[in-house]
Amino acid sequence: MTGSFRISAVSLMITFLVTGCGTTHEPVFHKVQPNPSIDVSKIPNSVPRQEAKSRYGNPKSYVVSGRRYFVMDSARGYVETGVSSWYGPNFHGKKTSSQETYDMYKMTAAHKTLPIPSYVEVTNLRNGRKVIVRVNDRGPFHDNRIIDLSYVAAAKLGIIKTGTGLVKIRAIDPSNPRAYLNDYHSPQESHQKTVPVRVKEKPKTQQQPVRQKQLYIQLGAFSEIENARHFRARVQLAVNRSVSIASVSAEGKLLYKVRIGPVRNVEVADQVSHDLNEAGLYDHHILFQ
Repeated sequence: MTGSFRISAVSLMITFLVTGCGTTHEPVFHKVQPNPSIDVSKIPNSVPRQEAKSRYGNPKSYVVSGRRYFVMDSARGYVETGVSSWYGPNFHGKKTSSQETYDMYKMTAAHKTLPIPSYVEVTNLRNGRKVIVRVNDRGPFHDNRIIDLSYVAAAKLGIIKTGTGLVKIRAIDPSNPRAYLNDYHSPQESHQKTVPVRVKEKPKTQQQPVRQKQLYIQLGAFSEIENARHFRARVQLAVNRSVSIASVSAEGKLLYKVRIGPVRNVEVADQVSHDLNEAGLYDHHILFQ
């Protein structure tokens, strides 16, 4: 739940219906763990189904802490990679933005802009675990978070202790169930029986170590190298950190991306983001590659 911001359903409704201004509060992390007798591995994924948009939680736009968020018309084709957080005991039993009661033992999530409800597959990029959750709430209102998972969803992905996780989100189209049901197996939920088969042993080859992806903070992309260099110098003076330029090919054109990193972990990335905001460099985001 580290770095997770919530907004009450009542405040959100007032925001939508009156002025578009929301109020947020930063929750206190509860050290009291949820019921240890509940086996989260037995709780199934949400099953995507076609639903009408919720009457609540789907304005064209809304404002929280001075920032305006625009709600998407459709989740179709949505894919995003970034940092996930989670929320649990502090909000268990309270109303979500859709006016449903939040249950930390259900496979749900909060997102800033996806339509409510939506279904997404969330993959932990560190361990490969996957879950399917139903988006029924708004949040997390934090610069470097892309989704807030329920307690049980976070537990199944293995990010409870760390509070955050590096994830990939993929929207699921309920009208095309085969798109997610075919060949979908979570590492913890696959129970297919196997039959031993005699095969001729192949000579063992030395396996190459898998390259771990790293965290960067990207600040801008330029078509001219000199513009990238000038911007890099500005960033270095503002935050006193090592800033690099990476050249990448995009649609046949060469771009020069100004970025900070790799950074050690999400906590360091949060501190760098804070320093950039203090320097007036608001246009940046976490990059995981």
